[in-house]
Amino acid sequence: MHVGAHIFFTDYSIQPQELGPALEERGFESLWLPEHSHIPLPRVSPWPGGGELPKKYYDVMDPFVSIGAIAATTKTLKIGTGICLIIQRDPIQTAKEVATADRLSNGRFLFGVGAGWNEEEMADHGTEPKTRFRLMRERVEAMKAIWTKTKPAYEGEFVQFSEMMTWPKPVQKPHPPVIVGGAFPYGARRAIRFGDGWIPLGGGRGVDIASQMPHFRQMAAEAGRNPDEIEVSVFAARPEEKELQTLRAAGISRVTFDLPSAPAEEILPLLDKLAKLI
Repeated sequence: MHVGAHIFFTDYSIQPQELGPALEERGFESLWLPEHSHIPLPRVSPWPGGGELPKKYYDVMDPFVSIGAIAATTKTLKIGTGICLIIQRDPIQTAKEVATADRLSNGRFLFGVGAGWNEEEMADHGTEPKTRFRLMRERVEAMKAIWTKTKPAYEGEFVQFSEMMTWPKPVQKPHPPVIVGGAFPYGARRAIRFGDGWIPLGGGRGVDIASQMPHFRQMAAEAGRNPDEIEVSVFAARPEEKELQTLRAAGISRVTFDLPSAPAEEILPLLDKLAKLI
């Protein structure tokens, strides 16, 4: 089971070009970056974590620019979006950004995607919250066409474009893994339908993913997918040996630990502690 980390990079946190090499040196497999373009005011949509929205959500840096910095300063660390809010993004431009990130990292990019929770944020991007999951599927399908075809075209309910030519194409074939975020069962169903993996939130949010795995595998098999070919990456796993053993026994492919948006002098000793669990 792989062990990674995720963090909200801000102007007061450790910076991408320092954290990436630090994780790589300590044996971590991956680093994942979230996305919020902005936080509309006043706040209306409840934060899924409960309570007040943490400051880091207002302050988070752009993930793709950060990924470029990490790619340039690492050699083996995988770099992912956790998650990219594709319902708020143009799929043609995002497909180019993903392919570029995969090229700059020499095939180390992991494309975590999701439909978000902040309805005011998505509305500012012209996205209707009630149809965002259908929109997400179409944008994933459209980007897959762009990555894999010389002259891609797509005709859907929400996404339409005629034949085009666009490069670069990704290093990974047929494309970087599309790993779909969301809770069981609906997020799992979307991952099975159009993803290469599933990202649920783990024990840090009080969710027992291990007990859901038999149901997930059954759902995948009933949909005609091989459950062993769908990676499950548990975000916000508790950094406890017993928790990791349970997830490993359940067939989880990867866990990530949640890092605070803190400066290097706080993060680096924390990494030394967490590395003992790898």
